[in-house]
Amino acid sequence: MFSCFSCAHLCLFLDFSLFRGKYPFGDYILYSNLTFTLREVKHLWRQNGCLKKYGRHLVMRIDDFEKPTKTNALCGNWRKWPQPIIWYQGTTDAVAAQFFLKNVHPDMRNAVSELFGKPESLQSRPNVFGELMRILISPSRDVEEAVNWVIGNGGRDPDITLHMRMLMNRSVRAAQAALNCLKRAIRNLQQGSRPRAVVISDTPSFIKGITPNISEVAEVLHFDYERFRGKVSDDIKSLPSLEFRVKDWGPAPRWVAFVDFFLASRAKHAVVSGAHRRVGTTYAQLIAALAAADSIGENSTTSRFSFLSSFQGNLLAEGLKLQVGWGHVWNRFAGPLSCRGQSNQCAFTPLLPPAWWDGQWQSPIPRDIHRLEQYGIRLSGFGTVDENQIQAFCSSRKNIVKIVSFI
Repeated sequence: MFSCFSCAHLCLFLDFSLFRGKYPFGDYILYSNLTFTLREVKHLWRQNGCLKKYGRHLVMRIDDFEKPTKTNALCGNWRKWPQPIIWYQGTTDAVAAQFFLKNVHPDMRNAVSELFGKPESLQSRPNVFGELMRILISPSRDVEEAVNWVIGNGGRDPDITLHMRMLMNRSVRAAQAALNCLKRAIRNLQQGSRPRAVVISDTPSFIKGITPNISEVAEVLHFDYERFRGKVSDDIKSLPSLEFRVKDWGPAPRWVAFVDFFLASRAKHAVVSGAHRRVGTTYAQLIAALAAADSIGENSTTSRFSFLSSFQGNLLAEGLKLQVGWGHVWNRFAGPLSCRGQSNQCAFTPLLPPAWWDGQWQSPIPRDIHRLEQYGIRLSGFGTVDENQIQAFCSSRKNIVKIVSFI
């Protein structure tokens, strides 16, 4: 029940389509009634007579993360701001939110540590995105129809998911390393029945090639969209794709990626992420996060769910140098501190990826270095920051306030 934010002190809007009044991917995803667009919030504010009841206008405070002179991510105590809505503008990845870990106010740092864990301990990182997705989204009926078609009526949910981003490459080493990692995850199941494994990839030929090997130890599930005859396949036609998009995402229609996502996130025990080059992409992270959240259930607080990254030896030879990009879980382990020259790895992977560089074995990437230079803060070669520089930066600037009133 909407009650004019009488109980809520802070409502943080990230810079997504939700703010502009349109839910993203609405043909494939259903959103919980717990979510509101800002347009809906304004309507409810008027409908419930909040201005008359509480004498309060609906106001929003804007904080522009992309502009160091206008953001209060490091210097402001957001917990004491009176505005009910804050638009954190320009937050295109987890880095922006985790800037709060270096906020000069202890109560801000403590609150954010509860959300993101300690930077130096991957094991401490909670499953924030998985829990949010579990509560807020679900597949549309058409997408769920396709997922159930793969699993079979009354069929068991898959035990393990293997996601391989191959970019149309046919790397034998990547396939072998992923197969070894998958078998390791299967051995850890310790169950009597034959496990079920979902395989998804942007490269159809990879699935065909690896299926016989996986079939030796597990039943293989895969969504073959060309054989599926459902409403989503009849109503939505694939638009002509640019060549680079086909290479990057595969030749399947875009709606297939949502079927694969919700199918893969049904895994009960583990998700294995492998690739030709970049391992642990955002897509794989979100699959693992949702699967892990669902594996806990309603009456449990613990989970033995595993998220594993499969690295072939050539990716480890030069210190993970190819692990670059906006949302990749291992990119901050790709610098001068990374381990080199190892054999294949089946690595434990945090469900919430690191987006801060101030931890053991992590290295600052150029984007991180340049970002902090804008604040007059230097990163050491080990990726650590001087707390005194942060204090000096905050002492030298004024608190920037930008308020928008809707009613």
